Amino acid sequence: MSIKPPDAPRRIAFEGPETPADGSDEPDDLDAPVSRETTLPRPAQTRTFVIANQKGGVGKTTTAVNIATALALGGLEVLVVDLDPQGNASTALGIDHHEGIQGTYEVLTAGASIAELAQASPEAEGLWVLPATIDLAGAEIGLVSTPARESRLLHALRDYFLVRKPDYIFIDCPPSLGLLTLNALVAASEILIPIQCEYYALEGVTQLLRTINLVKGSMNDQLYLSTVLLTMFDGRTRLATQVSAEVRKHFAEQTLEAVIPRSVRVSEAPSYGQTVLTYHPASAGAQAYFHAATEIANRGVVAGEERSA
Repeated sequence: MSIKPPDAPRRIAFEGPETPADGSDEPDDLDAPVSRETTLPRPAQTRTFVIANQKGGVGKTTTAVNIATALALGGLEVLVVDLDPQGNASTALGIDHHEGIQGTYEVLTAGASIAELAQASPEAEGLWVLPATIDLAGAEIGLVSTPARESRLLHALRDYFLVRKPDYIFIDCPPSLGLLTLNALVAASEILIPIQCEYYALEGVTQLLRTINLVKGSMNDQLYLSTVLLTMFDGRTRLATQVSAEVRKHFAEQTLEAVIPRSVRVSEAPSYGQTVLTYHPASAGAQAYFHAATEIANRGVVAGEERSA
């Protein structure tokens, strides 16, 4: 069944000063001690997510690395496939991706093994990263004449499953709908869309949903939109509250209860080669990402039980 694109949000007339949505001004950092589950539920089979949104600056990479780290800290095995030539996911997870490092480019263009090129991240035990280098920027041109070019990542992951079977795979895509993102959509079974709580947020999702429907109809019938995550939520503005309500209206079942707030700590963490979960685990952003990961893990167990029933 195809997904109906949402209508664009209407402009909002602002009258009077902005106030927090809940009437308070919650600080970025939490002083209370961090309390977390030590073990998250394991899915019945590997869940492969593509994190996509052709609109830039919505928190795709931040979401990919923090959700992946939270799940690994919960005792699960996770692989992050960095499919963005900028390599930001590799940076945030403490993985070198300078020129000469082999990774996603070699997997897509030369059929290299993911198992041989994936590196263990220092962020958490059980967290692995297939890094991206700037060479990946030329992959789309190099793959033009390659047979089944849109399925290169899918075949590489199938080979990887013969060696390792992680609980989760997250594919971080560039902010475009080109051949790299198409490879991710063909290889994945679930889509996670981060949506920024600002104007034009839903407009940016419309083209992605059209592409998803095309992929479902011709290349990957298993693909479905399972998760929507609200990011960069600023409770001091009525705009963020209205965008949040609009997203929940259009994606009622897919939208997580957890909401990622605007957080200085989340923005700072990558400059230290870390995720916010290890850089400042008591911050509001770290707590929010852990809650989102817990919700994803719990939803996966429920979905698995429904499939087996």
